[in-house]
Amino acid sequence: SKAEMRHTCRGTINLATANITVEDSCNFIISNGGAQTYHLKASSEVERQRWVTALELAKAKAVKMLEESDDSGDESVSQTDKTELQNTLRTLSSKVEDLSTCNDLIAKHGTALQRSLSELETLRLPAESTEKIKQVNERATLFRITSNAMINACRDFLMLAQTHSKKWQKSLQHERDQRIRLEETLEQLAKQHNHLERAFRGATVLPASAPGTGGSAKDPCCPAKGDLSDEDDDNEFFDAPEIITMPESMGHKRTGSNISGTSSDISLDEQYKHQVEDTKKEKRTRIPYKPNYSLNLWSIMKNCIGKELSKIPMPVNFNEPLSMLQRLTEDLEYHELLDRAAKCESSLEQLCYVAAFTVSSYSTTVFRTSKPFNPLLGETFELDRLEENGYRSLCEQVSHHPPAAAHHADSKHGWTLRQEIKITSKFRGKYLSIMPLGTIHCVFHSSGNHYTWKKVTTTVHNIIVGKLWIDQSGEIEIVNHKTGDKCNLKFVPYSYFSRDVARKVTGEVTDPTGKVHFVLLGTWDEKMDCYKVTLGAGDNGAEGRQRAHEAEDSRVLLWKRNPLPKYAENMYYFSELALTLNAPESGTAPTDSRRRPDQRLMENGRWDEANAEKQRLEEKQRLSRKRREAEAARATEDG
Repeated sequence: SKAEMRHTCRGTINLATANITVEDSCNFIISNGGAQTYHLKASSEVERQRWVTALELAKAKAVKMLEESDDSGDESVSQTDKTELQNTLRTLSSKVEDLSTCNDLIAKHGTALQRSLSELETLRLPAESTEKIKQVNERATLFRITSNAMINACRDFLMLAQTHSKKWQKSLQHERDQRIRLEETLEQLAKQHNHLERAFRGATVLPASAPGTGGSAKDPCCPAKGDLSDEDDDNEFFDAPEIITMPESMGHKRTGSNISGTSSDISLDEQYKHQVEDTKKEKRTRIPYKPNYSLNLWSIMKNCIGKELSKIPMPVNFNEPLSMLQRLTEDLEYHELLDRAAKCESSLEQLCYVAAFTVSSYSTTVFRTSKPFNPLLGETFELDRLEENGYRSLCEQVSHHPPAAAHHADSKHGWTLRQEIKITSKFRGKYLSIMPLGTIHCVFHSSGNHYTWKKVTTTVHNIIVGKLWIDQSGEIEIVNHKTGDKCNLKFVPYSYFSRDVARKVTGEVTDPTGKVHFVLLGTWDEKMDCYKVTLGAGDNGAEGRQRAHEAEDSRVLLWKRNPLPKYAENMYYFSELALTLNAPESGTAPTDSRRRPDQRLMENGRWDEANAEKQRLEEKQRLSRKRREAEAARATEDG
């Protein structure tokens, strides 16, 4: 309906220039031959044919209207509105004519009725009958007067509608033109901002470049001109980068066979076995530098407002060369916090370290504005660090729509971590909200303490204009299900007018009675401190907590962020752990994220090939899902 279109329309296509093609029994495609293509699926062949026929008729009507239009500059939408308005007025006029005919008939029959009544009055009838006839005659006269008044009112309404229709049409067209101008201005502003930013970065890097260093740009690990840090201007990076010589085996060579098409959704180039490093001995500390490809973000995102982002195909230009499963594994970067927690005798102290661990998982997001790859259904990621760090981890993508992953990690230091996370995201125009749903469990073997908590909302700001930045907001309640202890953490959202430190996190650790034992204070991107609350005589809770803040001798540093590797700004701001996650390893499963060809091509800087490969894998996954749905439907029919 038109009312629904005003609120939930996800885009428009001009039917006059559209191409409608039938794909198979239930699918058809509408395309304008360029930027817009809509793939539509009906529930049956009959329904599909009804839709195609209706669209072809609407297309013929749109073409005819376009040819008949005197003003070729008018938009087809405004022409449609004008036609609709004229049709409405024509219908109103027809109805008023009908009413006028009825009025004539009423007047004719009313006159005849009055004549008959007058004749009855002249007859010699009893006095009582004469009185009754007079009453009927008066009522007939009143009925005719009322009918005439109604017809006149209808005629006035029609004249008024005709008078104001042009005014309404002009107002509607004015609003539409204003909206289009605003969209164009916004897009132009975004382009200018992007151009100025690139020009500024190019201007600042030129003085630092020596005439003889032009050849270094050919190295895969050297940044392209102008591809500097996205940090604040006073923090720009001017040192000449070290030239890293990559072993020949690290280059991603493609054979003539292309990517092998096995039954799995994830296949691997034959050259993979030549890339495998002995990661047990030495972990890699570099990946090829991010190429400086420019792409207009607004041109893609303007059609995504209000949509679930996981369902929108995005080019790898907005990705980082890691999958969501690898990002989940990054939660274990500060695993030593859980190792220390496992040694704590007090459950309240243990809860402090668990709280610091939950905060530490957000520390890598502060500069990471690129999105990870959406894992394919059945994709896995295994990280075995038993020898080095005492833990091993396994992730698997268990649902595609909605995206859901299961993660399990075991440590020989006495803890087990597991989580099932569904990611939902909404693009709101100026910002993008990412809401992780699901619960994280942590169990300590010696004490049997079982903790659970959920993640907070992540928001990416300045999608249209300005530098992208990330904020975390919301509250986390960590519960010890064995003892009843709780920790409430509050992630304070950034406010321009607030005097508080940015990215602030506060928290309190309480026992089952609600008594506060520890106060936590810090930021999710830097560090977390812990203060022990000691209540003296006559102290109430608030004063005691304030005193705990002042007692510097009771402060314990729970966690501090590790510094980023050198030249991290050229390597997607990856941490030391993140740099190792996609390194090829022997003995991994065929479904492992390290074996994804599109992700590997992107890491090696071959983004055009990565985009093509990503589309191939996604199409293969769509066909696989259709097969499963068809099999499920057949099984249902067979009972």
